[in-house]
Amino acid sequence: MGVKVSGARAVASCLDFSLSSKSIAGETQRKIQPKPEQRRHGTSLQVAHCLLRDSMVRRVAVIGAGVSGLASVKSCLDEGLEPTCFEKSEDIGGLWRYTDSTDSGRVSVYRSIITNTSKEMSCFSDFPCPEDFPSFLPHSLLLEYFRMYAQHFDLLRHIRFKTTALSVRKRPDFTTSGQWEVVTETDGIQESHIFDAVMVCTGHFQEPYLPLASFPGIDTHFKGQYIHSREYRDVEAFRGKRVLVIGIGNTGGDLSVELSRVAAKVFLSVRSSTWVFSRISDHGFPFDMVNTTRFNHFLDWLLPSALTKRIRFWKFNSWFNHKNYGLASTKSSNFKIIINEELPFCLLSGTVVLKPKVKAFTESSAVFEDGTEQNIDVVLFATGYIFSFPFLEESVRSLFDDNRSLYKRIFPPQLEKPTLAIIGLVQLTGSVMVGAEMQARWVTGIFAGWNKLPPTSRMMAEVSKKKPQVKRNPSERENLKMSFISYTDEIASCAGVKPNVLRLLLTDPRLALAVFFGPCSPYQYRLMGRGKWSGARDAILTQWQRTLKPLRTRVVDDPSDSWHWMYLLALPVALTAGLLLSKSPRLGWTLGAPQL
Repeated sequence: MGVKVSGARAVASCLDFSLSSKSIAGETQRKIQPKPEQRRHGTSLQVAHCLLRDSMVRRVAVIGAGVSGLASVKSCLDEGLEPTCFEKSEDIGGLWRYTDSTDSGRVSVYRSIITNTSKEMSCFSDFPCPEDFPSFLPHSLLLEYFRMYAQHFDLLRHIRFKTTALSVRKRPDFTTSGQWEVVTETDGIQESHIFDAVMVCTGHFQEPYLPLASFPGIDTHFKGQYIHSREYRDVEAFRGKRVLVIGIGNTGGDLSVELSRVAAKVFLSVRSSTWVFSRISDHGFPFDMVNTTRFNHFLDWLLPSALTKRIRFWKFNSWFNHKNYGLASTKSSNFKIIINEELPFCLLSGTVVLKPKVKAFTESSAVFEDGTEQNIDVVLFATGYIFSFPFLEESVRSLFDDNRSLYKRIFPPQLEKPTLAIIGLVQLTGSVMVGAEMQARWVTGIFAGWNKLPPTSRMMAEVSKKKPQVKRNPSERENLKMSFISYTDEIASCAGVKPNVLRLLLTDPRLALAVFFGPCSPYQYRLMGRGKWSGARDAILTQWQRTLKPLRTRVVDDPSDSWHWMYLLALPVALTAGLLLSKSPRLGWTLGAPQL
């Protein structure tokens, strides 16, 4: 192999074993243990990794043990890195771990919440949800799934609970070392640690956004109560009261519907046009599994944007006419989309009344822009959150005011060394969990030396090009909203794991058709490249069975339709689309290896 005996001995050692840190960081005690991920990546890659790792990142701090934090710890381990996760609470799960109390300052979901994305479209890419889990999960089942994931991949031993990250500061020699000093506090005792890299996984649900200045009289004249949705847990405190909900995101819609069952009256104040759709699509399948496909993504690319917009509005109005309900018009240029099956019926039955923007508050009422006035007991602000990173030193925190200032929504491009990554600070049209995991895989590949970032000047140019000059209202997170397939494919291309549909058509037509016409589920990103999972193909081909399994509690005899003829028709369509896309620099479906 052309290496000295001592080097060969080291390589042989690296192939069979890995060093696992028992302590936090800095000075570590290590033990030898088998490294299963090396068998997956192949011998030649292991040798290269072993020879290179002395000059690469080794110790990684992960801040937060929610969805993004768990994915980051797992990705670090897959790359042979040594992660230490700091979680300020006593358990994993982040905001999905429900608690009755709001006193701790920790953001938590409300009691009745159910996921908006289906289990097949929002699971970790190499760990499908149990087949007996329903398609849409309450917080308790989602947390149970997180526990299964953490246990299966042995993540908990890398997490320090009840430990708060107080500060993350660049070391004096950062320009050469890229290292960070992380100060933490556990039970009143502060510790200082040195890390080669930091992954911030605290998400964007951090500080409640309460725009009282936009509502004259709310804090000077109004005698009733007002709270942010962060403080909401269940309906009991609102029983028999007249409630005004301000904001019609997914949370505002959910809470309006829930409160309408016990409140004397619920008013929902809306500023922008809002399109409402259901989690349930045609024939009863999950909406995201039916609509989030590469074929639909291809049509969006192929057809004029004005036409695709009209088609989308037509689909929304095929359920109910949004203009009749005062929600949205097809002429609207500024609109949002929410998921809610029950809101249209509540509006139709009068248990929820839609109102325009609030002009002002009196002692006991709200005055709206249309001149109407309603007596109000409680105001519930569903106005979103502001993300902040108080533990980051000011010189770093000032580099980005939102995720558009970050390269690929992850890296502050101005840093001399790319050893700080913000994971999960992105809102997608699909599951954020999938996007965060893909970010973590790419980032840890960069830390391990497999992936490379472009020069700073190129990163800065891309950030400037994509970031509008006009600063938006902090409550409007359109600046975070991105196409699920476009963004996840973009990061997957950078990581070298984006599925190649054209190549699959030539090697595995059945799988290619499922990838192109079926749901763009996370397993697609485990078909090739680093982190390839042998179970990905089967997971893709059986995802519909797992979707239907929990519904089979009562089986009804019905002759099944044969879909083989559909596959025969689909094959030439997929081949044509693959050829067209292979010529498109925008989508980049080529036979060659993905390029950064």
